[in-house]
Amino acid sequence: MARRGAGTWVREHVWEIPLRRYLSLLVAAAVVAGLVVAVRALTHDDRSCAPGVSRPQGSSECVGVATGPYDFGQPQLRDTVRAIGRENDRLKPGSYVTVALMLPYTSTTPTNLNDIQHQLQGAYLAQYQANHDANGESPQIRLVLANPGATGDHWRQTVDRLTAMTTSADRLRAVAGIGQSTDNNKKAVQALTGRHIPVIGSSITADDLANGLHGTDPYPGLARVSPTNTDEARALASFAKVSAGKALLVYDKPGDPYTRTLQESFAALIKGSPYEPQPFTPPADRSQEGTTANTFRQITHLVCDTSRETDTILFAGRHTQLRQFINALGGRGCQDRRFTVLTGDEASYLTHEKELDRSALRHDLSVRYTSLAHPDAFTRDPARTGGSAADFQALSRLLTAAARGPVGPVGPAALDDGQLIIGYDTLRLAVHGIREAVPDGRKTPALADVGLQWPQVKGSLRVDGASGWICLDVHGNPYDKAVPIVELTPQGGSRFVRIAWPEGKPPGKECLPPS
Repeated sequence: MARRGAGTWVREHVWEIPLRRYLSLLVAAAVVAGLVVAVRALTHDDRSCAPGVSRPQGSSECVGVATGPYDFGQPQLRDTVRAIGRENDRLKPGSYVTVALMLPYTSTTPTNLNDIQHQLQGAYLAQYQANHDANGESPQIRLVLANPGATGDHWRQTVDRLTAMTTSADRLRAVAGIGQSTDNNKKAVQALTGRHIPVIGSSITADDLANGLHGTDPYPGLARVSPTNTDEARALASFAKVSAGKALLVYDKPGDPYTRTLQESFAALIKGSPYEPQPFTPPADRSQEGTTANTFRQITHLVCDTSRETDTILFAGRHTQLRQFINALGGRGCQDRRFTVLTGDEASYLTHEKELDRSALRHDLSVRYTSLAHPDAFTRDPARTGGSAADFQALSRLLTAAARGPVGPVGPAALDDGQLIIGYDTLRLAVHGIREAVPDGRKTPALADVGLQWPQVKGSLRVDGASGWICLDVHGNPYDKAVPIVELTPQGGSRFVRIAWPEGKPPGKECLPPS
């Protein structure tokens, strides 16, 4: 047998065998690295939801500002979102400014979602009107949806995104909507106006989420379409003739901006009442049931313990607790006595509430509230100023066109809860401020100049809203705004009763707030 030479031994032991080992190690390392990359790709936590929208760490909610037709996973918003998308796509670059409608689009509460849907429909109709029926006025209006989360917990992320849009090609010039008067929304409004972004509140009514309280303006550039709680309470008092000896106050303790200021307004109306106000403590998230139903069952006993002259209950609370209270009153022991519950605009959420025991309303119980708007207000009330049926009919025609023409579809619409009407008026006020702020020779206004327009929205420069005239005082609050008094019905829905006025009578035809 031939012996292998020294060269062969050297080649195999010094070069080939180690080389094969090294190559094997390299292949193995490459395979491992590939597997690591593949596993990371498979397990990567993609937090994006849509352009401008993402899920914050530790949250499953999609929050931010949707710059495309994104419905936040809410099928009932889809038709309106698509209609807005079509209108936005039609706009030419450089011809428009952006308005963001900020509402809690990821809410899981059916009553809240109904209101959001209706406000969104109204805002879109106002956008369409501004872009198609304004005799060529500019700039055009692009509408986007801003979501701070179901309870507004992610307001900071959303505000930061909105701020960035003021200096980009978006040319954001106003934020409308906001929603309920909550502590988180209060922080969001403070941050937005602190960055010189004009805000137009649709359904915020808390006195401390407004300018002018104690003569100060903590939210420069804020305008509101809805009256304050104090104005609503004054209108309610002028309508119902509430007296201290015949009313009992039931209130949310510790309350939020809406309920606290409503409580204070009601307490002032019945100062000197012989009855101690009755508190209840709801969950921090007042859309949840909690244990307040038990508290309300106990309070109904105290209601029956009052003198027979007592026939009015003033309720300062949110709609979930109001529904629980109404249901409890339906089973009260003193069925032979008639009571009227008077409350604020939160009651509008119960217009189509399935869990409300409407049979309670057949047992000598009526629930009347200050609505932000109502379709029958100026068609059934003889008021000669402060608004008109013609102003509402302009919205009605748009809604008809959305049901059968190029404007829509926008999905099923409802007017009796007032939210569609107030959403429409809110965006109309935003458009008014934007276009009035455009300087000669320019196509778009400066950001801060929009908010400077609010003190001049009065007299012949008022906005003729579908909810009534919008005449703002120097603090951006509506002066002597029409307050429809509405009653929940046993059959379902609501019934318009009468327009009430914070000043006790409609404004003069000039609609100029006094000094």
